[in-house]
Amino acid sequence: MKLKVIIHEAEEGGYWAEVPAIPGCATQGETFEELLENIYEAIEACLSVDIDAAQITEKSKVMEIAV
Repeated sequence: MKLKVIIHEAEEGGYWAEVPAIPGCATQGETFEELLENIYEAIEACLSVDIDAAQITEKSKVMEIAV
């Protein structure tokens, strides 16, 4: 899966980024390298879902896939 990320220079220095395809998914970093690390973490956190609230039965299967 590929996602577009919009990177902004922060007025106070550093950078911040947002992922338009995932509402509310944004992060910041003092350096561009730090921003890149943080954006991967932010995307993973925004896409993580607590499966405890899901309706899982004995016949259900839970899979984790890479996208």
